[in-house]
Amino acid sequence: MKLAKQVISAELVLFEAHFREAVKSRVALLDRIMQYIVKRKGKQLRPMFVLLCARLGGEINDSSYRAASLVELLHTATLVHDDVVDEAMERRGLFSINAIWKNKIAVLVGDYLLSKGLLLSLTNKDYQVLQVLSEAVKLMSEGELLQIEKARNLNLKESVYYEIINGKTASLLASACAAGASTTFEDPEQIEKLRSFGEKVGMAFQIKDDLFDYGSINVGKPTGNDIKEKKLTLPLIYTLNNCSAEIKRKLIYIIKNENTNKEKVQFVIDTVVATGGIAYAKAKMENFRDEALALLHEFPESIIREALEELVLYTTDREY
Repeated sequence: MKLAKQVISAELVLFEAHFREAVKSRVALLDRIMQYIVKRKGKQLRPMFVLLCARLGGEINDSSYRAASLVELLHTATLVHDDVVDEAMERRGLFSINAIWKNKIAVLVGDYLLSKGLLLSLTNKDYQVLQVLSEAVKLMSEGELLQIEKARNLNLKESVYYEIINGKTASLLASACAAGASTTFEDPEQIEKLRSFGEKVGMAFQIKDDLFDYGSINVGKPTGNDIKEKKLTLPLIYTLNNCSAEIKRKLIYIIKNENTNKEKVQFVIDTVVATGGIAYAKAKMENFRDEALALLHEFPESIIREALEELVLYTTDREY
């Protein structure tokens, strides 16, 4: 992400100021929590996509910064709520909000972040940006609930898996790119092209995350967390559809009944690797990456396009 951070370094500093202002509260407890959230911010991948897509169409403006802030507010709200749902005690190597302030406060903090994002757009009449991001929030909720529903029977088609990750992950990145583009582009077709670009990147991003759970020298440290949570991701879906009936029954039994047994979970991971589930998922991830790059290359060559290319490659080559 070195080039991306270089070409919009000044804009990222301004964005951080906009974001800090956006989360301010008059309630002492809430303001303290907001300061904690700002300090533990992640890689800011989504705001970078917003700002670079805006810059692709013209000069970054106040509306672009508000769009980036809205994306980060919504993303942070979903992470806070996800940690409550997953009972996660850590986020980005630090204590989660629910670990420090308990679930009730964490849920309210997530609600506060969501409302601040909505008000930020409404107050400034950024209706197109609000429309785009509101659709993403709906799709994210639907994607998470669809995943929970399908986890019960462990019989997931590959097409349904794509529907799930499109909703829970790709929709926000797609909306981030479209929101940024809408602040500088006037042509709806160009905005839609960048929305589709972001969607492809988001699909690749989520498959990469799924690969981390199974691990290898190339894709990260094996953890088995998805198996423990009975999540059917692409490597496992491929394996279940391409192994013997006996192995399939054994895998399903482990996932349903022995998913906290480290040796059994390792057997699932080893089987996925041996059956070719990792290689298959990696190939699909690269297909989405290449489709995203093809869309990006329809725009004129520039340092901004090069920075976006770098971000796309980061999503599939990252080590964490």
